[in-house]
Amino acid sequence: MTVEETAEVPPTLRRDLEAVMMVVDQPISEYDLARALGVPVAVVTETLESLSREYTEQGRGFDLRAVADGWRVYTRPECADIVEHFLKEGQEVRLTQAALETMAVVAYRQPVSRGRVSAVRGVNCDGVMRTLVLRGLIEESGHDPESGALLYRTTSYFLERLGLRSLEELPDLAPFLPDDIEGLDDTGEHT
Repeated sequence: MTVEETAEVPPTLRRDLEAVMMVVDQPISEYDLARALGVPVAVVTETLESLSREYTEQGRGFDLRAVADGWRVYTRPECADIVEHFLKEGQEVRLTQAALETMAVVAYRQPVSRGRVSAVRGVNCDGVMRTLVLRGLIEESGHDPESGALLYRTTSYFLERLGLRSLEELPDLAPFLPDDIEGLDDTGEHT
């Protein structure tokens, strides 16, 4: 008998795998799951396959799929329309502070690249930018001629949600800037 055949399977394995799969934002390998949970890879594989079959048989709105790099939870294709509707219009959702700050940078600096927004905010904004695109508040607007980076701008939906006719109606930022603005570069760092 191999070690894998004699290894004890924790009674909470299914629950633990589900918990991990709900929080990963990219596919995770069977090996990484096995190592993290302290069980053999074969047991993890068998359990994931069983969960996937179970979700399909029960007609759940999500699916557990094996992809090239590992396993991940996905929305079922037949639910795509309702999910898209929910994200765009179906619910009045307040934007997070990060989303508001990111949207402000785009509004005042457009057209602007993700990298530039991240530099101004001082944190990676990729996820927030994707959310704002999904919600229809910003959109792609071509490529930067020098760097080739994808540029973003606000949408007419953004103006509508803020009750503005044009970007010229955005408030002036000067009253909100620090007094010692001299000597600051575009990222807010002292030169």
